[in-house]
Formats: sequence, C-alpha cells, structure tokens
Amino acid sequence: MVICKNLYENKNIEIVEAKGDVKVLEYKKDLSVDATNAMAAYFASEMNVRKKQVLIELKGNAYTISAGAMQWTSGAVNMAADVKGLGDLFGKALSSKVTKESTIKPKYQGTGLLMLEPTYRHILLEEVSEWGGIVLDDGLFLACESKVQQKVVARTNLSSAVLGKEGLFNLCLKGAGIAVLESPVPRDELIEFVLENDEVRIDGNYAIAWSDSLDFRVEKSSKSLIGSAVSGEGLVNVYRGTGRILMAPIE
Repeated sequence: MVICKNLYENKNIEIVEAKGDVKVLEYKKDLSVDATNAMAAYFASEMNVRKKQVLIELKGNAYTISAGAMQWTSGAVNMAADVKGLGDLFGKALSSKVTKESTIKPKYQGTGLLMLEPTYRHILLEEVSEWGGIVLDDGLFLACESKVQQKVVARTNLSSAVLGKEGLFNLCLKGAGIAVLESPVPRDELIEFVLENDEVRIDGNYAIAWSDSLDFRVEKSSKSLIGSAVSGEGLVNVYRGTGRILMAPIE
C-alpha cells in the first residue's frame, strides 16, 4: 500500500481540468526559485505561464504515453512497450519517421498513479469518440488510453503537404478513450469550428487538430490569379466536409 501525501491536499496545486482517469495539475506559484530568477518567475505566473503536470489514476486499465514523459508511478503499475509484434514494431518505426513522434511509446498498466513530467505547455483532454477520428498536428500527442487506436493518415493531395506546411503524414487517434494533448495556447484561446457539409479556409498553419472525416487541401484564396493577388493571401488551407477543427489564433 502506498500513501501519497502533499499532492491532492497541496495548497499550491490546483486541479484545473479533469476527465475520466486524468487530472491536470497546475502549480499556482513556482516555489523552487532563487533570488536570481524570482522576478522572472513572478511575472511568468502573472501572465498565466505556470508549470503543469498530468496525473493519471490507473484502475486496472492502461495508458500509452510519449517516450520520456513519465516522472513517477506508485502502486502496482507496470510498464511495457506498446508493440504487438515484429510487424507492429516495423509499422511504428515507419510512422515515427513521417509523423515526428517517438517510435515506441511506453504503456503503463495496473492499479495506482502515473505522473507525467512537468511542462509549461497547455494541456487538452479530449474524448476521442466525440471526434470519430482526430488528426493531430506534429508534436501534440502526450498520452492516451491504450485502447485508443493510433494510425498514420496521409494528405489527400501532394499540394497540401508541399504548400500547406502540415506535413504529408499526421498521427490520427480513433476509437473511444481519453487523449491528452499539448497545445501552444490555452483552451480559452482556441477557436472551434463545427462543420456540416461546409468548409473553413485558414491562411496559415493554425489548425492544431481536426476530424479525419474532413478533406484537407491547399488552394488559391481566389479562383483567379488576379483575385489572389488583390487579396494578398495567395494559398490557404481548406477543410471541407462534416467534422470539427481546433484552431490556435497564434502559431
């Protein structure tokens, strides 16, 4: 039996979001500073730049996390490579080359606590089933329930890879379960588009996640060269169909 003290009752730690087995802990102040960087730490906190950690309460289930993301575990928690065989290993190695994700993601299973490394990035908790399938921009994946399927999806046309700055391949999560994502901006700043047989045009690499049911392409902002020249936009990212998009207003 393990008793974990000064965690849930720590007055400097606030649970800012929770979903299923996952809690996002935020430190109100960075108490581990000295006189030389105390001023920078104070103003960082005032600007909502605060250290966060993800705590996963395992109850006989399993979570797959990004390589190197574990800080500590307690209880009957075991780690294993999330690989089902030689063919799966080869597929994961290939997908890591094209999605910039780690080749092997460790899987933690059992009964106990799993704490991930501190980060200053913002954390998003998403239920994958609410998306149908969610396509992620590079570097957003932090963890997910191991029952969630991870697959690689390719762009529908070469122009979207060359001109859209989104890459030719992206990681896609499918099934049911919680996904833990890192975001460049807090949820309060994210803009969400819900499409029903319609389209959204975005000038730049601002979409951080979108439904795999959407058709992503890169097109001229206007059908005519003169129109594109007048608008000053040139090429834009176009998402068509039915689904959702999460967009950060800044890169």
